[in-house]
Amino acid sequence: MVASDFRRIVLGMPGAFEGAHMGHPDFRAHGRIFATLNAEETRGVVMLTPEQQQMFLADHPEMFSPAAGAWGRSGSTVVNLDAADEDTIGEAATLAWQNAAAKAAAKKKPAARISKKSPARPRGPRPAKVRKKTTTPSRRKKPRR
Repeated sequence: MVASDFRRIVLGMPGAFEGAHMGHPDFRAHGRIFATLNAEETRGVVMLTPEQQQMFLADHPEMFSPAAGAWGRSGSTVVNLDAADEDTIGEAATLAWQNAAAKAAAKKKPAARISKKSPARPRGPRPAKVRKKTTTPSRRKKPRR
């Protein structure tokens, strides 16, 4: 497999588009990066869960390896394009795309709820404030000297 094959597979996901991140191509959907290519386009990366990553590492150790450091521990998985086949990469890319969709859905805030304690303020212009007339005691002028 070559970079153009990887690119075709990940761009085949609904709503996926190519962008750039830190000097290399990335692939986004649902407002999140779910796959990347390195700058030389010799390796790809798919964003899996740690459990999904372990499954691919066990089944295809020549094709996949964890990314370095915390990224790898959190599921970022490097794809060796020279050893990759389209079906396996398609499966990994689909899972990465689904993970991005799930994270985007979890990030959405629930609709605001109106408190039952106080009634909702009616929409429209606010009524003008009415000022109460107050009387102040008159001031006496002091006689001039």
